[in-house]
Amino acid sequence: MRPIVVPPRPPSPGFTLIELLITVAIIGVLASIADPSFMDSLRKSRRSDAVAALSRVQQAQERFRANNASYATAFDASGADKAKLKLSSTSPDGHYTLAIPDASSTSYTVTATANSSSPQASDKRCHVLQVVMNDQTGLVQYGSSNDGGTLNTSANNPCWVK
Repeated sequence: MRPIVVPPRPPSPGFTLIELLITVAIIGVLASIADPSFMDSLRKSRRSDAVAALSRVQQAQERFRANNASYATAFDASGADKAKLKLSSTSPDGHYTLAIPDASSTSYTVTATANSSSPQASDKRCHVLQVVMNDQTGLVQYGSSNDGGTLNTSANNPCWVK
């Protein structure tokens, strides 16, 4: 009698559990590397909301100063109070709250602080953006503060891309 020979089985076309687990692990590692970079890019793009709002306030302050003896000290979106800027104290996209902590006849400071209800609240490096019209030099100075309150007015400030 001849022995019965069973032909070898062709490999199955699917994936093994080990191959699938390795693929999921690789995707997880790549996602953990890419996510912080992606979130930084989103925060950086949302800073343009503050830059646009601060630019609008700068222009409004100069128009206000042309008609008054000093710069405005506050905002009034309705325009009812003529001693205030006719602007909202919120940035266009709502990510920042604007304030004028200091104003005189020759200088002013305007700040844009990230709202706690906005995704920008997690922007630890550039939590507050500010513009200062300097009465000593007549020049505008751009600065930012991190979430700890440390002020950065250097020329290579990462919050103000030039």
